[in-house]
Amino acid sequence: MDVSHLLDELNEAQREAVTAEDGHILVLAGAGSGKTRVLVHRLAWLIQVGHVSPLGVLAVTFTNKAAGEMRERAGNLLQVSTRPLWIGTFHGIAHRLLRMHWKEAGLPEEFQILDSEDQQRLLRRIIRDEGMDEAHWPARQAQWFINARKDEGERPQHIEHMDHPVTSTWVHIYRRYQDYCSRGGLVDFAELLLRAHELWLENPGLLDHYRKRLQHLLIDEFQDTNAIQYAWIRMLAGDSGRVFVVGDDDQSIYGWRGAKVENVRHFVRDFPEVRTVRLEQNYRSTGNILDAANALIAHNQSRMGKKLWTEGESGRLLQLYTAYNEQDEARFVTDQIQQWLDSGRRADHCAILYRTSAQSRLFEEYLLRNSIPYRVYGGQRFFERTEVKDALAYLRLLRNPNDDSALERVINKPTRAIGEKTVSVLRLQARESGLTLWQATHECLSQGIFATRAGTAVSAFVKLIESMRERMKDWTLGNQMQGVIDESNLAAHYEKEPQERMETRMENLKELVNAADSFVIPQEDADTGLTELQSFLSHAALEAGETQGERWDDCVQLMTLHSAKGLEFPLVFMVGMEDGLFPHQRSVEDASGRLEEERRLCYVGMTRAREQLYLCYAEVRRMHGSENYCRPSRFIDEMPAKFLEEIRPRTSSRQPWVAAAPSASTGRADAAWPFKLGQTVMHPKFGEGAVMAFEGSGEHTRVHVNFIDVGAKWLVLAYANLKAA
Repeated sequence: MDVSHLLDELNEAQREAVTAEDGHILVLAGAGSGKTRVLVHRLAWLIQVGHVSPLGVLAVTFTNKAAGEMRERAGNLLQVSTRPLWIGTFHGIAHRLLRMHWKEAGLPEEFQILDSEDQQRLLRRIIRDEGMDEAHWPARQAQWFINARKDEGERPQHIEHMDHPVTSTWVHIYRRYQDYCSRGGLVDFAELLLRAHELWLENPGLLDHYRKRLQHLLIDEFQDTNAIQYAWIRMLAGDSGRVFVVGDDDQSIYGWRGAKVENVRHFVRDFPEVRTVRLEQNYRSTGNILDAANALIAHNQSRMGKKLWTEGESGRLLQLYTAYNEQDEARFVTDQIQQWLDSGRRADHCAILYRTSAQSRLFEEYLLRNSIPYRVYGGQRFFERTEVKDALAYLRLLRNPNDDSALERVINKPTRAIGEKTVSVLRLQARESGLTLWQATHECLSQGIFATRAGTAVSAFVKLIESMRERMKDWTLGNQMQGVIDESNLAAHYEKEPQERMETRMENLKELVNAADSFVIPQEDADTGLTELQSFLSHAALEAGETQGERWDDCVQLMTLHSAKGLEFPLVFMVGMEDGLFPHQRSVEDASGRLEEERRLCYVGMTRAREQLYLCYAEVRRMHGSENYCRPSRFIDEMPAKFLEEIRPRTSSRQPWVAAAPSASTGRADAAWPFKLGQTVMHPKFGEGAVMAFEGSGEHTRVHVNFIDVGAKWLVLAYANLKAA
């Protein structure tokens, strides 16, 4: 068989990984080393050369976008339909399993997926019902506690709280939350994985079936797996499965959300005779960028080790800019981007990376001043927008009236005289009678529990939902979506908002109708018997956790370092490179844990750059209302000086300016100096600028000011007529 199309594009290490004999394989894939290519070619190799049935391969990655790309590329290589392949995210595959085996999983057939916002809403309701002070027991913290425990595979009864008052309270809330979800047929994201794991634990025959069926497991981004995902893989593999994992312990940056970098090392420990292949040839960055990144990450002690290299050119040295303050930093970056654009390069080839999202404000301001288009990456996602979630909640309620979170979201939106007091009566009735809120509305109405006005309003709401449900049951999905928006009066409700916001919301609702109208049920959903409506609602909930794959305009990209993972740009600025900011202050004291993750984050940021990399830090930064004198990030000092070119050499001006001793000729001290280094000043002719430096003393003192409109100028202080801005 001619397999040249599977191997010709691969380097030696990639071929070794793709053609490895059956067994457990760990591919340590460095940044820009072609890991996706290896994973897809391995999948094709198993089917075409190893004669493995497409039904016997499971490929797991972390985003729907990545899964779609993997499926498309595999289809191009195999020249056959990839429909039979189990390719998807952990959550997507777990959802598929639970739909197929809902009875064995102890779920109702019509179970609904609860997204993050609705989960928090339900927890807020439980905390109120328990008579707790929400200020002391916030729903967001309860959500974090429950999801973290589920990620560790723990139910309330598994948590040892030793009667600790705080932990035992969270466990109590977890138990109440679990009861609500069971009663309403609700499943949150963390529950998908935990319930799928328990499905196999509690059904040995079913587990044995899938072990025999899915003999080859391919796992992408293995360094980002959490405890329950790792346990899920181990259980499915058993003693007979062959596991092929691709990951990079140097790019594990999501420990704060449960990812366990140690899973990479545990894989070698827990699976027999693991063969390790290192992908170290980089196809993205220049030699100097890679050498500096290698030197930085070598300071991490708990790593498996590899060294990136390239056959390409060494390229330009890393540019290190020492800004006087955050204004100067933003001004410098903007000037460099303007020069890049003036040379004929594209704006979307530039990225500004920062540790915290709050840092974006000044860069946005300066880019606007210079009429440079930009985009803040990672804004609110489509299916998470308020108006979209409201319309979907109505649709969920038509499908399953016992969905408490959906009912609670829309019962008074638009306002229909059903206030918080009325909803509290419903909650109490539901809790005391062991009913859902929908069932409780009927009981309250039949028993005349509501006051006249409230009863009329609740009755009208119930009739509205029942009427829509009956009339729309045979409508197309797009027509149902449009009908829900119109008949619920959501459109009229949002038309009352200010013009700009109203237009945005209406455009989003129109797009939601388009999404429903053009929705095609995936084959795996059809195979498990899902209706089009069920599949669409599940799709919306699962997609809410991902950035939409919209085409970027030609504009500068601003994003956090965490958001930059998986992306690359010819020109990259890493800003705010100061101890306490990056690495973050919370990480500085934990050298073996958080600090190592911060260093990995720096490594990830550096390896986003293809051609040019700028590292910037400010000597003075205003934070929390006061000016702070900063130390350059320790990460800068961990890079050999031979790879760095200092654009403005560090001088004594890095320290707070100190007045000179009194001059014998003038008899006064320079403490009369009226401005601070980095301060913004105004000049009657040149406009706004920042104080960059100073020299001399007394009446001969000169000040160096960088003006926004005319650039840098030296001025004699006595005649400059400068004023603080």
